[in-house]
Amino acid sequence: MLPMPTACWLCQMPLALSHHGICSYCLRHLPSLPVCCPRCGLPAASCRTECGRCLLKPPSWQRMIVVSAWRPPVSHWVKQLKFFQATVLSAMLARLLLLSWLSARQKHNLLRPDLLLCVPLHKTRAWRRGYNQMDEINHHLARWLNCRYVAGGLSRRRKTRIQHRLEASNRRKNVRGAFRVEIAVQRLHIALTDDVVTTGNTVEEISRILLAAGAASVQVWSLCRTL
Repeated sequence: MLPMPTACWLCQMPLALSHHGICSYCLRHLPSLPVCCPRCGLPAASCRTECGRCLLKPPSWQRMIVVSAWRPPVSHWVKQLKFFQATVLSAMLARLLLLSWLSARQKHNLLRPDLLLCVPLHKTRAWRRGYNQMDEINHHLARWLNCRYVAGGLSRRRKTRIQHRLEASNRRKNVRGAFRVEIAVQRLHIALTDDVVTTGNTVEEISRILLAAGAASVQVWSLCRTL
Protein backbone atom coordinates (compact mmCIF):
# COMPACT_ATOMS: atom_id res chain seq x y z
CA MET A 1 0.00 0.00 0.00
CA LEU A 2 1.33 3.42 -0.93
CA PRO A 3 2.15 5.92 1.85
CA MET A 4 0.29 9.19 2.19
CA PRO A 5 2.31 11.67 0.12
CA THR A 6 3.67 14.96 1.44
CA ALA A 7 4.76 15.88 -2.10
CA CYS A 8 2.98 16.16 -5.42
CA TRP A 9 2.47 12.77 -7.09
CA LEU A 10 3.82 14.20 -10.35
CA CYS A 11 6.57 16.77 -9.72
CA GLN A 12 7.49 15.79 -6.11
CA MET A 13 7.32 19.39 -4.90
CA PRO A 14 6.11 19.79 -1.27
CA LEU A 15 2.38 20.24 -0.76
CA ALA A 16 0.80 22.67 1.68
CA LEU A 17 -2.15 20.25 1.96
CA SER A 18 -0.85 16.72 1.59
CA HIS A 19 -4.27 15.16 0.94
CA HIS A 20 -4.58 17.19 -2.27
CA GLY A 21 -1.96 14.86 -3.75
CA ILE A 22 -1.14 17.15 -6.66
CA CYS A 23 0.17 20.71 -6.73
CA SER A 24 -1.65 23.59 -8.40
CA TYR A 25 0.88 23.75 -11.26
CA CYS A 26 0.51 20.06 -12.15
CA LEU A 27 -3.26 20.33 -11.73
CA ARG A 28 -3.39 23.11 -14.35
CA HIS A 29 -1.19 21.07 -16.70
CA LEU A 30 -3.01 17.74 -16.60
CA PRO A 31 -3.81 16.58 -20.16
CA SER A 32 -6.95 18.39 -21.25
CA LEU A 33 -10.01 16.76 -22.75
CA PRO A 34 -10.98 17.47 -26.35
CA VAL A 35 -14.25 19.28 -27.00
CA CYS A 36 -16.88 16.78 -25.81
CA CYS A 37 -20.64 16.54 -25.75
CA PRO A 38 -21.92 17.54 -22.29
CA ARG A 39 -24.35 14.62 -22.27
CA CYS A 40 -22.47 11.56 -23.55
CA GLY A 41 -18.93 12.80 -22.91
CA LEU A 42 -17.66 11.85 -26.38
CA PRO A 43 -15.84 14.17 -28.81
CA ALA A 44 -18.23 16.59 -30.49
CA ALA A 45 -18.41 19.95 -32.24
CA SER A 46 -19.54 21.79 -29.11
CA CYS A 47 -19.22 21.37 -25.35
CA ARG A 48 -22.39 23.40 -24.72
CA THR A 49 -24.99 21.62 -26.85
CA GLU A 50 -25.77 17.93 -27.23
CA CYS A 51 -24.15 16.10 -30.13
CA GLY A 52 -26.03 14.53 -33.03
CA ARG A 53 -25.74 11.08 -31.43
CA CYS A 54 -27.55 12.26 -28.31
CA LEU A 55 -30.20 14.15 -30.29
CA LEU A 56 -31.00 10.98 -32.25
CA LYS A 57 -30.72 8.53 -29.35
CA PRO A 58 -30.23 10.25 -25.99
CA PRO A 59 -28.76 8.24 -23.10
CA SER A 60 -30.86 7.86 -19.97
CA TRP A 61 -28.60 10.11 -17.91
CA GLN A 62 -28.74 13.91 -18.27
CA ARG A 63 -25.07 14.92 -17.91
CA MET A 64 -21.69 13.23 -17.91
CA ILE A 65 -18.76 14.66 -15.93
CA VAL A 66 -15.31 13.37 -16.88
CA VAL A 67 -11.89 14.18 -15.40
CA SER A 68 -9.72 12.73 -18.15
CA ALA A 69 -9.57 10.55 -21.22
CA TRP A 70 -8.12 7.09 -20.55
CA ARG A 71 -4.51 8.26 -20.54
CA PRO A 72 -1.75 8.92 -17.98
CA PRO A 73 -1.50 10.13 -15.34
CA VAL A 74 -5.16 9.72 -14.37
CA SER A 75 -5.46 6.25 -15.94
CA HIS A 76 -2.37 5.16 -14.00
CA TRP A 77 -3.87 6.42 -10.72
CA VAL A 78 -7.15 4.64 -11.45
CA LYS A 79 -5.32 1.34 -12.01
CA GLN A 80 -3.32 1.83 -8.81
CA LEU A 81 -6.51 2.45 -6.85
CA LYS A 82 -8.47 -0.35 -8.51
CA PHE A 83 -5.95 -3.18 -8.57
CA PHE A 84 -3.19 -2.32 -6.08
CA GLN A 85 -5.17 -1.01 -3.07
CA ALA A 86 -3.66 2.48 -3.36
CA THR A 87 -6.50 3.98 -1.34
CA VAL A 88 -4.33 7.00 -0.46
CA LEU A 89 -5.17 8.23 -3.97
CA SER A 90 -8.87 8.47 -3.09
CA ALA A 91 -8.86 12.03 -1.76
CA MET A 92 -6.91 13.37 -4.74
CA LEU A 93 -9.12 11.59 -7.27
CA ALA A 94 -12.25 12.73 -5.44
CA ARG A 95 -10.96 16.30 -5.58
CA LEU A 96 -10.31 16.03 -9.33
CA LEU A 97 -13.84 14.75 -9.82
CA LEU A 98 -15.28 17.55 -7.68
CA LEU A 99 -13.34 20.22 -9.59
CA SER A 100 -14.56 18.79 -12.91
CA TRP A 101 -18.15 18.90 -11.67
CA LEU A 102 -17.78 22.46 -10.35
CA SER A 103 -16.44 23.58 -13.73
CA ALA A 104 -19.34 21.88 -15.56
CA ARG A 105 -21.82 23.31 -13.08
CA GLN A 106 -20.59 26.84 -13.80
CA LYS A 107 -21.02 26.29 -17.57
CA HIS A 108 -24.30 24.38 -17.54
CA ASN A 109 -25.98 25.43 -14.26
CA LEU A 110 -26.10 21.83 -13.05
CA LEU A 111 -28.13 20.79 -10.04
CA ARG A 112 -26.31 19.73 -6.91
CA PRO A 113 -27.06 16.02 -6.35
CA ASP A 114 -29.24 14.92 -3.46
CA LEU A 115 -27.69 11.46 -3.47
CA LEU A 116 -24.43 9.83 -4.55
CA LEU A 117 -24.33 6.21 -5.72
CA CYS A 118 -21.54 4.19 -7.28
CA VAL A 119 -21.56 1.33 -9.74
CA PRO A 120 -21.70 -1.78 -7.52
CA LEU A 121 -19.41 -4.76 -7.65
CA HIS A 122 -20.71 -8.29 -7.50
CA LYS A 123 -20.18 -9.65 -3.98
CA THR A 124 -17.63 -12.21 -5.22
CA ARG A 125 -15.54 -9.57 -6.97
CA ALA A 126 -15.86 -7.22 -3.99
CA TRP A 127 -14.68 -10.01 -1.67
CA ARG A 128 -11.65 -10.76 -3.85
CA ARG A 129 -10.69 -7.10 -4.23
CA GLY A 130 -11.54 -6.22 -0.63
CA TYR A 131 -13.33 -2.96 -1.43
CA ASN A 132 -15.16 -0.97 -4.08
CA GLN A 133 -12.62 1.53 -5.43
CA MET A 134 -15.27 4.27 -5.70
CA ASP A 135 -16.52 3.90 -2.12
CA GLU A 136 -13.91 6.08 -0.42
CA ILE A 137 -14.11 8.63 -3.25
CA ASN A 138 -17.85 8.94 -2.70
CA HIS A 139 -17.37 9.43 1.04
CA HIS A 140 -15.13 12.42 0.30
CA LEU A 141 -17.55 13.84 -2.29
CA ALA A 142 -20.57 13.44 -0.03
CA ARG A 143 -18.84 15.34 2.75
CA TRP A 144 -17.69 18.18 0.49
CA LEU A 145 -21.06 18.47 -1.27
CA ASN A 146 -23.08 17.99 1.90
CA CYS A 147 -25.22 15.32 0.29
CA ARG A 148 -26.04 11.71 1.07
CA TYR A 149 -24.07 8.67 -0.07
CA VAL A 150 -25.48 5.17 0.34
CA ALA A 151 -22.86 2.49 -0.31
CA GLY A 152 -25.49 -0.23 -0.73
CA GLY A 153 -27.98 1.84 -2.66
CA LEU A 154 -27.41 -0.30 -5.75
CA SER A 155 -26.69 -4.01 -5.93
CA ARG A 156 -25.49 -6.31 -8.68
CA ARG A 157 -27.97 -9.16 -8.98
CA ARG A 158 -25.69 -11.45 -10.96
CA LYS A 159 -22.05 -11.66 -11.81
CA THR A 160 -21.35 -10.22 -15.24
CA ARG A 161 -18.40 -10.74 -17.53
CA ILE A 162 -15.79 -7.98 -17.49
CA GLN A 163 -17.05 -5.35 -19.92
CA HIS A 164 -13.77 -4.31 -21.55
CA ARG A 165 -13.13 -7.91 -22.60
CA LEU A 166 -16.34 -8.08 -24.63
CA GLU A 167 -17.22 -6.93 -28.12
CA ALA A 168 -19.24 -3.71 -28.07
CA SER A 169 -22.33 -5.55 -29.37
CA ASN A 170 -22.32 -7.89 -26.35
CA ARG A 171 -21.79 -5.32 -23.62
CA ARG A 172 -25.40 -4.16 -23.40
CA LYS A 173 -26.67 -7.76 -23.17
CA ASN A 174 -24.06 -8.44 -20.48
CA VAL A 175 -25.48 -5.84 -18.06
CA ARG A 176 -29.18 -5.99 -18.93
CA GLY A 177 -31.08 -6.79 -15.73
CA ALA A 178 -27.84 -7.08 -13.73
CA PHE A 179 -28.57 -4.29 -11.23
CA ARG A 180 -31.22 -3.47 -8.66
CA VAL A 181 -32.12 -0.29 -6.77
CA GLU A 182 -32.13 -1.03 -3.03
CA ILE A 183 -33.34 2.32 -1.63
CA ALA A 184 -36.07 4.86 -2.31
CA VAL A 185 -34.92 7.33 -4.98
CA GLN A 186 -38.19 9.05 -5.89
CA ARG A 187 -37.75 12.73 -6.87
CA LEU A 188 -34.02 12.66 -6.06
CA HIS A 189 -31.29 14.13 -8.25
CA ILE A 190 -28.58 11.46 -8.34
CA ALA A 191 -24.89 11.45 -9.23
CA LEU A 192 -23.72 7.99 -10.28
CA THR A 193 -19.94 7.57 -10.02
CA ASP A 194 -17.63 5.14 -11.79
CA ASP A 195 -13.90 4.91 -12.37
CA VAL A 196 -13.99 4.37 -16.16
CA VAL A 197 -16.78 4.70 -18.72
CA THR A 198 -16.14 2.89 -22.00
CA THR A 199 -19.22 2.23 -24.16
CA GLY A 200 -21.46 3.55 -21.38
CA ASN A 201 -23.67 0.45 -21.28
CA THR A 202 -23.21 -0.13 -17.54
CA VAL A 203 -24.10 3.43 -16.51
CA GLU A 204 -26.90 3.43 -19.10
CA GLU A 205 -28.50 0.36 -17.54
CA ILE A 206 -28.19 1.77 -14.01
CA SER A 207 -29.49 5.20 -15.07
CA ARG A 208 -32.46 3.52 -16.74
CA ILE A 209 -33.49 1.60 -13.62
CA LEU A 210 -32.96 4.67 -11.38
CA LEU A 211 -35.29 6.75 -13.54
CA ALA A 212 -37.78 3.88 -13.68
CA ALA A 213 -37.68 3.83 -9.86
CA GLY A 214 -38.65 7.52 -9.80
CA ALA A 215 -35.36 9.43 -9.71
CA ALA A 216 -35.70 13.01 -10.93
CA SER A 217 -32.40 13.02 -12.84
CA VAL A 218 -29.10 11.20 -13.14
CA GLN A 219 -25.65 12.65 -13.71
CA VAL A 220 -22.76 10.28 -14.45
CA TRP A 221 -19.41 11.26 -12.89
CA SER A 222 -16.38 9.33 -14.12
CA LEU A 223 -12.67 9.64 -13.53
CA CYS A 224 -11.90 8.50 -17.09
CA ARG A 225 -13.78 8.19 -20.35
CA THR A 226 -12.61 6.05 -23.25
CA LEU A 227 -12.79 8.41 -26.23
